[in-house]
Amino acid sequence: MRRTTPLHHARGFTLLEAVLVIMLTGIVGVMVSTFVRQPIDAYVDLGRRAELTDAADLALRRMARELRTALPNSVRVDASGTYIEFLPVRSAGRYRAALSATNTGNTLDFGSTSDNSFDVLGPTVTAVAGDQLVVHNLGLPGADAYEGSSRRALTTFGTALASLGYTVGGTQFPYASPNQRFHIVGTPVSYGCAPVPGGAGSLRRYAGYAIQNVQPTSALASQSGANNALLTGWVAACSFTYTASATTRNAVVTLRLTLTSGGESINLLQQVQVEGSP
Repeated sequence: MRRTTPLHHARGFTLLEAVLVIMLTGIVGVMVSTFVRQPIDAYVDLGRRAELTDAADLALRRMARELRTALPNSVRVDASGTYIEFLPVRSAGRYRAALSATNTGNTLDFGSTSDNSFDVLGPTVTAVAGDQLVVHNLGLPGADAYEGSSRRALTTFGTALASLGYTVGGTQFPYASPNQRFHIVGTPVSYGCAPVPGGAGSLRRYAGYAIQNVQPTSALASQSGANNALLTGWVAACSFTYTASATTRNAVVTLRLTLTSGGESINLLQQVQVEGSP
């Protein structure tokens, strides 16, 4: 015989109970989201600011490290203040300006238009193909490494060089160095900043191009590979300035950078002392 279950023993939810559960769940959800959202948003904003700060700090440190190797009076900034260029010094030393006590040695003769070599005094130097010799660069017309008046192409390359040969360009170096100093420089390095409001801009490093009398800016974009390297994105604003003083041996480069992402912005400023006495 089949047994049946009385109706009053059946289990389940009424429509009213289901509606109450949904309402209570919604209220709890709103309360939880209200109290949890702010800490989560703060954590996300903090992480974004930290990322921007790290990116800006790394970029400015890289620029500062390279700028400290700049040939004296070779730093130049374009009119917009968004491009900075310099000639990196690879090696430096002192040239022989006078014969030894026994009338021996190879001097750098500033009165000769054919003299093309000299002895290196003190520690030896290193030069690679393409390096240039610079003596007493003042960064002024008639004594400017960019225009070529204080710069000559080296003909001696290698390590531990105790003498250097160079190509004379019809005239000798215009000025002797008061301290008999010379510098060996490589090809120029430029940093170019393309700011875009909202943080869609970039800061890039350019290298591998020839020394030019007029500072290149727009042509730098044609460099490729490692010669056109991205330092950081998110650039909303930037500016570079170079301040030289006639009363001090050093000049100051000021770097300003603003990065923006997700509504968060950070501003960093760094000043770099570069040698100003040739």
